Amino acid sequence: MTSSSLSDSTPAAFEKPKTWEPMRFPLFRMFWAASLASNLGTWIHEIGASWLMTDLSDSPLLVSAVRTSMSLPILLLALPAGVLADRIDRRRLLIGTQFLMLVVAASMAFLTWTNQVHPAGLLGLTTLMGLGMVLHVPTWQACTPELVPRRLLPQAVSLGSISFNLARSVGPAIGGFLIGVWGPWSAFAMNAVSFAGVLFVLLTWKRETTEQHFGKSFSQSMMEGLRFALHERIMRNVLLRVFLFVLPASALWSQLPLLARFQLQWDSRGYGLMVCGLGVGAVLAAFSIDRLRYRFGSDRLLAGAMLLFSVFLALLAACTEQLPALLLMLPMGACWMIVLTTLNATAQMTLPQPLRARGMACYLTSLALAMSAGSMIWGQVAELGSPAVSLVVAAGLMAILVLPTRQASIGTALTETEESNG
Repeated sequence: MTSSSLSDSTPAAFEKPKTWEPMRFPLFRMFWAASLASNLGTWIHEIGASWLMTDLSDSPLLVSAVRTSMSLPILLLALPAGVLADRIDRRRLLIGTQFLMLVVAASMAFLTWTNQVHPAGLLGLTTLMGLGMVLHVPTWQACTPELVPRRLLPQAVSLGSISFNLARSVGPAIGGFLIGVWGPWSAFAMNAVSFAGVLFVLLTWKRETTEQHFGKSFSQSMMEGLRFALHERIMRNVLLRVFLFVLPASALWSQLPLLARFQLQWDSRGYGLMVCGLGVGAVLAAFSIDRLRYRFGSDRLLAGAMLLFSVFLALLAACTEQLPALLLMLPMGACWMIVLTTLNATAQMTLPQPLRARGMACYLTSLALAMSAGSMIWGQVAELGSPAVSLVVAAGLMAILVLPTRQASIGTALTETEESNG
C-alpha cells in the first residue's frame, strides 16, 4: 500500500476474509494462545501495580506515574529496539525479553510479599518491566506477517487485539480477586507464571534466521526507519493520529484507579471489574470492525470513534454511581479498540518487510509519548482539581482534536489490500 491511496470511499463488494481465518494456520494459533497468556498476566500485573500505589500513596501524580514509568522506556528505546529486531534473530531476542520480564515480575512479587516495596521501588521495577516490553512488543508484532499470508494480515492484527482485550476482560477481574484475597504480590506472581507459556512457544518455534543486516551501522539503520516513518504519508498520518488520540485518552487509564477508589467507593475488585468492562467492549467491537470499516471507510470510522470516546469520557467524570460507570466502560472499550486496531493494521500493511520492526517501533514510540505525557498532564490536572476534572478537560481536548485528525487521512490501506487479494 502506497501513500497515493488516500481515498476514503468504500470499495466495491467482494469476498472478504473472515475474522477467524488466520486461525487455520497452526503457528499463528500457537502464537495467539501464547499472546493471550502473556496479555492475561500483564493485565493482572498492571492492576496490581496501580492498586498497590494507591495503598502506598494517595497522590494522583504518583498513581499516574505508574503508567508513565511503564511507557517511558518505550518512548526512549522503542526505535533502537526496532533496529535490533530487524538486525538479529527475532526468536532469540523474544526469548531474552521474556526471561527479563519473568525475573522482574518475580522480584516484584517477592518484595511486595515481604513488605519491602515503596513508591520509588515500585516505579523503578515498573520501569524495568517497561524495558522488557519495549524489546518485546515491536519484535513480536514484526513476526505477525511471518505467520499468515499478507491478505490475512488485517484479520491477524484484529485477532491480536481480540487476544489483548480478552485478557483485559478477564485479567482485571482475576487481578482484583487475587489482590482482595492475598494482596498485590499474588498479581505479580501470576504474571511471572504467565511468561512460561510464551517461553515454551518460542523455544519450540523453528524459525529460519533472516535478520542479519550489517551493511549499515546501527545508527544508520535507525535513521533509515525513522525517515521512512516520517516521509511516507500514510505512515506519518498513522503516527500523528495515534498521538492525538492517546494523549487525551490516557486520562482514562491514569485516573481510573482514583476514580474507582474515591469517587465510586469501589475496592480493588470493583476497579478490576471496570477495566474488565473496557475489555468486553473491545472484544465485542472486534466482531464488527471489518463491517464498519467497509461501510464508513477508515477515516470516518476513526473520527466517529474518537468523538464518541470523548462523550463517554465526559459522562464518566459525572458518574457517582457504580453501575452507570461500569456500563460506560463497554462503549469506551469499543472505541479504544476500533481506533488503535485500525491504526496498527494500517501501519503493518504500509511497512515493507525490511523496515517492519523499526516502523512498528515508531508507532509504539508515538503511542508511548502520548501515554507518558498524557498521564503526567492529567495527573497534574487531578492534583489541582480532581480526577473528574481531569477527565472533563481530556474529553474536551479530544473533541477539539477530531477535526484536525480527520484531515490526516490513512486512506484505504486495509480495504484495498484485501480487495486485491480477495
